[in-house]
Parts: sequence; C-alpha cells; structure tokens
Amino acid sequence: MDQEHIDHIKKLYPEISFTETALLEAYGHDETEDLNFPPHIVVKPATVDQVADIMQYCNDHKIPITPSGARSGLSGGMLPVQGGVLMSMEKFNKILTIDENNHQVTTEPGVITQELQNAVKAKGLFYPPDPASKGTCFIGGNVAENSGGPKAVKYGVTADYVLNLEVVLPTGEVIWTGANVLKNATGYNLTQLLVGSEGTLGVITKIVLKLIPHPTHDLLMLVPFMKAEEACEAVAALFKAGITPSGLEFMERDAIQWTLEKITNIQLKVDEKHAAHLLIEVDGFDENQLMKDCEQISQVVEQFDIGDILFADSKAQKDRLWEVRRKVGEAVKAHSIYKEEDTVVPRYKLPALLNGVKAIERSYGFKSVCYGHAGDGNLHVNIIKGELSDEQWARELPKAIREIFTLTVELGGTISGEHGIGYVQKSYMDIPFGETSLQLMREIKKLFDPNLILNPGKIID
Repeated sequence: MDQEHIDHIKKLYPEISFTETALLEAYGHDETEDLNFPPHIVVKPATVDQVADIMQYCNDHKIPITPSGARSGLSGGMLPVQGGVLMSMEKFNKILTIDENNHQVTTEPGVITQELQNAVKAKGLFYPPDPASKGTCFIGGNVAENSGGPKAVKYGVTADYVLNLEVVLPTGEVIWTGANVLKNATGYNLTQLLVGSEGTLGVITKIVLKLIPHPTHDLLMLVPFMKAEEACEAVAALFKAGITPSGLEFMERDAIQWTLEKITNIQLKVDEKHAAHLLIEVDGFDENQLMKDCEQISQVVEQFDIGDILFADSKAQKDRLWEVRRKVGEAVKAHSIYKEEDTVVPRYKLPALLNGVKAIERSYGFKSVCYGHAGDGNLHVNIIKGELSDEQWARELPKAIREIFTLTVELGGTISGEHGIGYVQKSYMDIPFGETSLQLMREIKKLFDPNLILNPGKIID
C-alpha cells in the first residue's frame, strides 16, 4: 500500500485512522497460533457512511481491506495477509433494539456475544450460540464464521438465528440481504450466503437475530469413562435413547488435567484411570422432567465402563465445570506449541474419527489431545509438538493434517465445524470439494468483489 493512500485515508478520517507500529502489530494477529501480519493502517469507523467511503476508496485503488472483530478467531480469518487496511468494527458496539413482541434483536456487529446474551436474557429471551470466547468475541465475528458452541447440539449454530443483515459491499454500496421474518422464500438466500463467508464478500454493519424464550432450569453432570472410545460411543447411544441434551461435550483426560493445572481455584479430581469425560447438560422449563432426563442419561452411560458420575449441585459448581470446558483451548495452547483442527463427522462416526486420529498420531510420532462438541460430532484435534524437532514439525505436520482431514471426509464429515477456513486451512479445501464446487465459490467471490480487495487470501485463492 503506497504512502499516498495511507496519507489520504488519514486526512479523510484523522480521528479513526492509526499507523503506530505497536498498534499495527496488535491488530495483525488473532488467536491463530503465532501468526502476525501487520496492516499498513488500521481504521475504526463508527458509521455506515465511513465504512462505505473507505471501502469505495480501497476498491477504486485496488487496496486490500480486511474487516476485523475481536480477533479471537482460530483459523486466521481476519489476518491482513496482504497488508493494506484493517477495518476494525469495534465502534459498532450498540444493541439497537430488542423486539420482545417478535422475539428479535437488532444489533451492531461489535457487541460482545455474552453482553448480547445477557441483555436479551433480562427480557426473558435467549440467544443460544455460545462459543468458548463468548466473553470477548463479537457477534459480527460469530456471524462471519458461523460460530457454534456447546448449545448447538440442541439449539443450532449462528446461521439458525440470523434473519437479516445490513452489508456494505466492496463498491461502497449498502444492501439488506433479507427481511425480518421467520420464513422467506424470496429469491436467493443472500443472508445465509453472507453467514460464514468470513468477511470475504462484504462488511456486516447490522444484524437481525431471532430469539427464543430462555429456559428456566438446567442440570449438569460430568461422566468419567475408562475408555475414550466408549465416551464417543455413548454420545450416539444417548440420542438413540431419545435424549436431546442442551450440551454434550467430550474431553480427553489430558484436556481436563492441563486445564485444572491452569485454573487452580477449581477442585476437581481426575482419576488416572479415566481416559475421557462427557459433560452433559439438559435444560428446559420443567425441573421434574429434567430430573427424569438425568435418570435416563445415567441408565444409558452405565452400560459403559464409567467411574462415579458427578452431578453439579449448585450454580457455582455448574459454572466451574463449564469454565473447565471453556478454558481447555487456552490450557492446551499454553502447554506446548500446537496446531488445532476443527473436524466434524456424523456423531455415530465419532469413535471411528477418534481412533483414526490416534492411529495417525502414532504413525507420525506426535501427541494429540482431543475435545469438542461431541453431540454435534465436532472434534477439536490438538496436535502437540512435544519432542518433535522444528524440522520434523514443519515437514510432517501438513502431511498428518491432510490424513486427518481425508479420514474425516471419508467418514462423511468435513474439515471445519465452526472455526472456519480462513488463512490456515485453505490449502485443504480440495479434500471436501471438487474443482467444480471450488470454481463456483471463486465466481461468487468475484461477483461480490470483482477487484478481490476484501479479506484477500482467505478460504480459496
């Protein structure tokens, strides 16, 4: 990006333009490993007109522009890999309206997800998608990545709640993609096309979300299994028994143990014989029915080789158990150099995926730690460098990842359940898709962004 363009943007909007080296470094990375691509300039618009003006200028001069949220992503979706302009949406931080009559909320994209959840909960309403980073991530980033989280097993992912979007196109034009209605069979579904597009087609400036009544009760149990494979088998068994949990999370022993070492205020004993745990939650409006659900869950899991079931007997204990689950990713990251993959298969195939990952682990000599949203068949595979040399890590890791992804697709799954493709996974897109499908995606990208300025280097080349 030439200095004259940087100077022009700073002159046009001096109050929202930044070029300090430390700030450029800070905005050049997210939570994807140790990658950092500083932009040439950071802009923090506060109005749709500012977004449109900057987008149009970049488009006219073919300057790369990358939209950014809270920078909590795990696939490099907001990394400005070609420099240029990074457009942070952090000033778009207002909840505009909560429509209690129609169970909808209209929000700007820079609102923290948990703050949005708390605001609608105060009205007795519920926005279920809850990624692990919900206390820091932005709702706009959730829409861009089609985020999920533990509640997805019962309530679905972000895409299931997005009704309408205000979007600024690379040309500076502003459009609404749909309508604020629950049914819409009017033309192509542009709303759902934008959800999960990772900021490659347009910049989202307003979001209309569907809400539901907030459950009044929930119960939580932690079940230890002697064999990790049986924990995965129990997942399908629970659904075959007619049980639909509101959360069903799988954690290998090391995932819990490393987390407990990081969070010292939680008292939870993990027996050496326990290979994995399932964290199982049910929620609803009838506490007696939930107790019956827990009794039925117990009967199902007792068919397997398990330890003593822990029932959370207070809100504080529930919160601590969920904190363990939500902190697993941070604990693994702090423990070693690692690479996380976000595989997803039909949940009945989860045992086969886990066993296959462990076989690949043995063949390459690395260690893996697995956890994830088992009820969705969504397994986060963390490959730990451990004792591997830098040369082995660089040479063998891509081969191992390709084998894991190939296995995942062979089992009927795909290579990302909720983290997106972004920058780090795009070289594997040939595994789930043939050339015809990839070319369709390229053409869609060109139609929205003919000069290829918007979040370049993501999803597909």
